[in-house]
Parts: sequence; C-alpha cells; structure tokens
Amino acid sequence: MVARVIEVELFDLVVFGATGDLAGRKLIPALYQRCAGGQIPHGARVIGVSRRAMDDVAFRAMAHAALLAHVPAADRDEAAMARFLARLTYVAADADAEPGWPALAARLAEAEGRIRVFYLATAPELFGPICARLAAHGLNAGDARVVVEKPIGKSLDSARAVNDAVGAAFPEDRVYRIDHYLGKETVQNLMALRFANALFEPLWNAAHVDHVQITVAETLGVEGRAGYYDTAGALRDMVQNHLLQLLCLTAMEPPVSLAADAVRDEKLKVLKALVPITERNAATATVRGQYRAGASAGGPVGGYLDELGDPASRTETFVALKAEIANWRWAGVPFYLRTGKRLANRVSEIVIAFRAIPHSVFDAGAGPIAANRLVIRLQPDESVKLWLMIKDPGPGGMRLGHAPLNMGFAETFGVRNPDAYERLLMDVVRGNQTLFMRRDEVEAAWSWIDPILDAWAGAAEPPKPYTSGTWGPSAAIALVERDGRSWNEDG
Repeated sequence: MVARVIEVELFDLVVFGATGDLAGRKLIPALYQRCAGGQIPHGARVIGVSRRAMDDVAFRAMAHAALLAHVPAADRDEAAMARFLARLTYVAADADAEPGWPALAARLAEAEGRIRVFYLATAPELFGPICARLAAHGLNAGDARVVVEKPIGKSLDSARAVNDAVGAAFPEDRVYRIDHYLGKETVQNLMALRFANALFEPLWNAAHVDHVQITVAETLGVEGRAGYYDTAGALRDMVQNHLLQLLCLTAMEPPVSLAADAVRDEKLKVLKALVPITERNAATATVRGQYRAGASAGGPVGGYLDELGDPASRTETFVALKAEIANWRWAGVPFYLRTGKRLANRVSEIVIAFRAIPHSVFDAGAGPIAANRLVIRLQPDESVKLWLMIKDPGPGGMRLGHAPLNMGFAETFGVRNPDAYERLLMDVVRGNQTLFMRRDEVEAAWSWIDPILDAWAGAAEPPKPYTSGTWGPSAAIALVERDGRSWNEDG
C-alpha cells in the first residue's frame, strides 16, 4: 500500500529555540522527512531563531548533524538532505531584548502572502515575551499561527497566566498547543477503530468493559533534564497532558464530526466528568514512587537522588492512579493510569479489558477462560491486538487458548510509520486543530491535577522507592490487585 502525499500550502516556519534539544531531535528530522516525502512545497522556508550568534552555514551544519543522529540511515538521501538544508536560514534574537527582531521581521518580509508558523520550542516562561514581541513587530497579523509545547504552566493559575500571555497576541483559533502523543498513528487508529467499525462502539461502555489501563513506561532516567524534572515530576510532566489526553480519546462520546471543536468538546466533557481525587481519597487512589539504583538494559544505573544530587527531593518519577468518570457510559469502570522512568520496559499502550463471559459451557479440562482484551500499542511497535479465546489445534478434545489477532502497522501496510511531529507540523500549516489542545481542555486538566498535588504536598509520606528496571513500587500492583485485577503483561 502506498501512502498518498498531498502537498501543503507555501509557508514560513520560524522555530524559536532552534539550537535546542527538541529542534535537533524532533523538529528538524520531522521537517526533513516531510520535505523528502514531497509534502513541503518548493520555496517554503524554515527560519531558526535563538540567542546564539550563528550564520546560515553554521545552522545548516548543526541541522545536518541532527539529521545524521536522528534520521534512520535508510531514510537519509544526500540529495534530499541538500535540498532540505538549503531551505534553512538563521536569525539571532533574544526573547527579552530588541536586537535581532528587526532582522527577523525583515527576513519574513522577503516573502509576504504565505502562511506563517511560529514554533516556540523554548522554556514556557518565554512564551509570553516572545508572543509580545511578535505582536510589537506586527508579525502576528493575518493568518499567523503559534505553536506552544508543554508544559503549559505548573498549576491551574500558572497555566491561565501562560494562556493569557499567548492569547494577548494570538486568538484561540490560531494557538496550537501541541501534545505529540496525539499525533501517533495508533492514537489516530483509536478513533478509526471506534467510529469506523460497527464491532466496537456498541461494546464501548460500562455494560461490556470491566476496566481500562493506560501505561506510558520509560526505561530511561531523567538524563540531562534533572533540573527541570525536579520542579515538575511525573504527574505534571506526563499525566496532566499525555495520559489524560489518551484517556479523553478513549472515553469520549462520538463527536458529531472530526472537526476540531467537535472532537475537543467531547474531550472536555470527559475531563469535567472525572471524579476528583483529593486529600480524602488520594491515599487509596494514587501511588507515587521514586527510582533507586538498579539495572536497565544497558547495565547498572544510579538512583534519582544520585542523579539529582539532592538526597531530600520528594519529586515523584512514577505515578499510578485509579481514575473514575462519572457519566452514564463509564460509571463504575475504573481507568488505571501509570507512568514512570527506569521501568522494566519501554512501552505505551491502552488496554480495553472487556468483562468476562457470564457462563462457561466448557468443562474444567478445557482450561481457564480469560476475558477479551483490546491492546492498542503506541510504542515501540505500533499495533492493535485483540486477545480472544480459541481452541488449541490438534486432536484430544477441547482445549482453549488465549491468542491475539495482531495488526502490526509496519507489517500490515508496508510503509514507514511517520513520527508524530511530522503529522502535527503539517496539521499546523493546514490549519487543522483537531489534534491540538484547546485552552479550556488544558485548564480543566489542571483543575483535576491540582488537588492531587495538594494532597501529596500535605502528606507526610515521601514517594515510595522502587528499584530501577522493575515495574515501580509494589503499591502500584496493589492498586489494581485489591480490585481483583492485574496490569497487562500480555503485550
């Protein structure tokens, strides 16, 4: 099967923080892939901006090094890379100072009448100052769009302040709050599975679903992000955005269409229906942990406190939650969420665990009957598996086995699976906000998260330690097992 590529309109993409990690690891490679794939039109430009003094040649050399480091060798083509790098230019400018901004305005004025995208791959405290200077120089006029990365605040109040600062320069319909998990192919397939098939949607409710699990597990530690991470923690860094967005897409009602606001209206309803977790129930509905020294695939690793250099830190590197949605579709169905660093495997998945059959017609010799599960794997191997009970082949009577119907995207479609940033960057150019968070979504998520943070802050107990290379604290296992359930390990 050959993927159909549709060229987008002519654009200028300005990347603030162009010399940073995100630009080199994700944005530059994603733009190269779309350019090599024929989706970016001739004449489109990528303009890097940061405080560092640099000319176009040096910026292109940096971008070339990023392509060699982060684009698979099979996807690298020297001619395509040369064409892409020729599109790149650079302007040195500071968010808090005027020098450089007239040069950026002049660079953009060289090509009027095209779409302008400003990507803020910077610290969140710079979102407001950058937007203010864009407005002061008239660069936010017309159809200009701004893309902001997480974290959007550290609490409801700070999120509102960030949104106010960005909103002073750009109206809501031109603000793109990016969550790369929403651009993953399998997340898109979650909506296709539900709303393009008659098989699942009639079963997608409390009458047929026993529980839902959402796991985002990493084997890496905080690496070079210890300074930032210690001010955030796993709840702010992962649950408030990635996991809650996956929960919303899993639990939302069918939208009237796939128009951006139709989808986001339904996600907002889910966030507002979440049962609050406060000091009253945080001890039974949440688990927070912090990794200690242990082993990973690469060998022995240190603990979080060792990497941070602060033996008193109470920042969590692992979170497990039992969330509940108070509406007719999901009443009584627990949603178990977990995420953490230095865990046993790198895996992101959504598990829909259906209820057990009401009565078995098979005798004991057939073996146990496991409930059906739909496992939607986001990474590392994007796939959808439906676990079913079938008869083991061969003579000798009825023996049952638990086996998956497996659709691995790479094998099924035979095409390269694009990185989430490739899709999302092109969606910004197209003006499609469906996969981006609206302001009220962000603030509703913080409204649910803040009471959990307050409950933890008021608790005397520190995060529970867990050994690197395991699945987190034993309390996370107990969180589901005391309900008679267990975390998915079938893959």
